[in-house]
Amino acid sequence: MPMPNIVYDHKSLLSLNMNELPIYKDAMPGVPGIDSQPLFMDPHNGTWVMRIFFHPGVIMPVHFHTGTVHLWTLSGRWMYVEYPDQPQTAGCYLYEPGGSIHQFMTPADNTEITETIMVVSGANINFDQDGNYLGLLDASEVMKLVDHLIRDRGLEPAKYILGGAGRYSTDQA
Repeated sequence: MPMPNIVYDHKSLLSLNMNELPIYKDAMPGVPGIDSQPLFMDPHNGTWVMRIFFHPGVIMPVHFHTGTVHLWTLSGRWMYVEYPDQPQTAGCYLYEPGGSIHQFMTPADNTEITETIMVVSGANINFDQDGNYLGLLDASEVMKLVDHLIRDRGLEPAKYILGGAGRYSTDQA
């Protein structure tokens, strides 16, 4: 079967080595103990991929997912406050359908950092314990958070893959 006429102008693969990229410490404003490494951001399609390190005792705001989440736990342990009998540990893969609402936490007695990789579609709509709206986190907002952190700390621009046309964030547009 002949191949369709596909235009592909990339000269090489779009690939990142996570071992060569910086990990941004305390990267989530208002929630200490979260280190992150952005890998892929596509604000046009609403998808973001992050490597996240959660220190013991992290408690995220309650949040509602407008889209799906795929989450791999590489080390450590975490759980949703609503499901304390279903802790996620190294080797676990979790799928969350859109419409999920929960609160993420790492137990304070964890003996190691919890390392995860997540693929998020859509947005997290965050609420406080009383149900009051705190804000929205989507691919565009994550990109703004990373850019703000980089500027505030005087760091080199973050390198991650941008969706859409498919290029690195550090490439000239």
